[in-house]
Amino acid sequence: MDRFEFGGHIAWRPTQEYIEHSRLTAFIRKHGLRDLPDLMDRSTRDIEWFWRAVIDDLGIEFFEPYTKVLDVSKGIAQARWCIGGRMNIVHNCLEKWSGSEAADRPALHWEGEEGVTRTLTYDELRRETNRAANGFRALGIGRGDRVALFMPMCPELIAAFFAVIKIGAVVLPLFSGYGVDAVATRLQDAGVTLLLTADGFWRRGQAIRMKDTADAAVQTMASVAHVVVVSRLGLDLSMGPRDVRWADVVSAQPDTCETERTGADDPLMIIYTSGTTGRPKGAVHTHCGFPIKTAQDMVHAFDVHAGELMYWVSDMGWMMGPWEVFGMTLLGGTMVLYDGALDFPSPDRLWALVERHRVNILGVSPTLIRALMRHGEAPVRARDLSSLRVLGSTGEPWNPEPWRWFFDVVGGGRLPIINYSGGTEVSGGLVAGNVLTPLKPAAFAGPPPGIAADVVDDQGRPVRGQVGELVVRAPWIGMTRGFWNDHERYLQTYWSRFPNVWVHGDWAAIDEDGLWYILGRSDDTIKIAGKRLGPAEVESVLVDDPAVLEAAAIGVPDELKGQALVCFCVLRPGHEASLTLTERLNALIIDRLGKPLRPRAIEFVGDLPKTRNAKVMRRVIRTAYLGEPSGDLSSLENPQAVEEIRAIRTVRG
Repeated sequence: MDRFEFGGHIAWRPTQEYIEHSRLTAFIRKHGLRDLPDLMDRSTRDIEWFWRAVIDDLGIEFFEPYTKVLDVSKGIAQARWCIGGRMNIVHNCLEKWSGSEAADRPALHWEGEEGVTRTLTYDELRRETNRAANGFRALGIGRGDRVALFMPMCPELIAAFFAVIKIGAVVLPLFSGYGVDAVATRLQDAGVTLLLTADGFWRRGQAIRMKDTADAAVQTMASVAHVVVVSRLGLDLSMGPRDVRWADVVSAQPDTCETERTGADDPLMIIYTSGTTGRPKGAVHTHCGFPIKTAQDMVHAFDVHAGELMYWVSDMGWMMGPWEVFGMTLLGGTMVLYDGALDFPSPDRLWALVERHRVNILGVSPTLIRALMRHGEAPVRARDLSSLRVLGSTGEPWNPEPWRWFFDVVGGGRLPIINYSGGTEVSGGLVAGNVLTPLKPAAFAGPPPGIAADVVDDQGRPVRGQVGELVVRAPWIGMTRGFWNDHERYLQTYWSRFPNVWVHGDWAAIDEDGLWYILGRSDDTIKIAGKRLGPAEVESVLVDDPAVLEAAAIGVPDELKGQALVCFCVLRPGHEASLTLTERLNALIIDRLGKPLRPRAIEFVGDLPKTRNAKVMRRVIRTAYLGEPSGDLSSLENPQAVEEIRAIRTVRG
């Protein structure tokens, strides 16, 4: 494996205020531990103690208590949790706040692109959820049925989400921007009975019709008995025999509803991963799994306190949507939802939203920050961001320059950027920052408590100061219980490489100070003349040039070296592709990475293919450039970017 040289100097150190105010500090002291390393050791060595302590700390209430936290009698790949317990997570998210001081606290603030706003208190959201749950039961939906949500980010979405879970059904959140095939594939795979959708949503002032997509997706799907339609835009709609309006299902229902007493480890949600090869994988999550891991990460990584406001830029089809909904309601906080483009009608829309709602924790993707950097610092400086206490990021690895911009311009050099990386299948973070650990640009403090993560070589041996595979050596409560109707694929994907070790599929490294880095997907690795190269290493060099906004690096077949390097660059406004720029970028790579890594080609494109959760899809770039089948592209935000790359291949011959 190659030496790891990414990193830099400490950019942020925790103040005494952060340390003393921290819920992580409180947890350490409560259990008589010396410090964070002591907690990390015990949390991964004594799994039963740790997750019991987390459940107690979060105040999770059970209808019937569990007798044992963890059962691995069938192996750790098939771990079961909260054995014998009965609980419904909606009770903990909404119902237990009834009659408390939190009942009148905002559960959510919602804002639409057109400027409309709405706030629901915990009490109001509980009552709206109950009406929806009664309405769904009246349609014949019950325990174990799968219900899909193909909706924009709006208050009805949250009520529907909780209502499905409350009655013991299994919720299936879908990206609001999916096309017909993407929706149909997932409905078919899960055997969905009820689909909730909307007439449409606004994007950049244009009405995007959703129900037309939903109609086409369910056209030949007999399993879908009902389609419930929310009027988001007030459009005239053609209503078919199985269509019914949200108002007709919900409005006349009583606002009290009995909660289904599900098993603690019963399924509550299927989230489909954003992979681009093969059939989409439906990760199954349970009542005592995903939500508890989510809330624990919010406490131990992001230091969320009751009453605080979080806005994480997301969609419910990406795990960070349900993550925000579950976590903030379990902790008695307020979620901020926005339905629209974040630079419309002006480039300060995101910063205005933070100012208007007094957001405390703001979560973004590096891709979003690179896009907003195009507008300069003025839109940020024009807004009061003093409410912010913690910044967060996830979705893909950072390059140092946009990290510094986010840190200096948005955070004023004062706020920690809590990097967070894990995924749909793990319910949150396998590595994360926290408010107790000094941070370097683009770095993670390490695994959050309870995650026995490691970085290993090809033989599964731990490595430090080198690039290796990210693995986890022990089960954790948020681990997916498998893929829907495809358990063997789950075992093959994560558990087949090393015995009883989860192999996540990310390249990672740990530097001399013990800070961690994620360097991209391991199947994106480039190997040139025996040297293994992470795409992020090349991309960070390219975006250091003032002309380059974004970059992606891939390896292509080469008879002599095994693979050759090809780079794709998106230029900043005011810069144009030229031979001079190409030569300058070549020289930069040679100077920083060595002459053997000189690119075969540097291509200039208008955009890079990204999923709707802002991950740059290098595998798609590679297949398009080589003229190979691209697999499932339904998760892409911008499929036109793939066509541009295919056109380059045609021109180059």
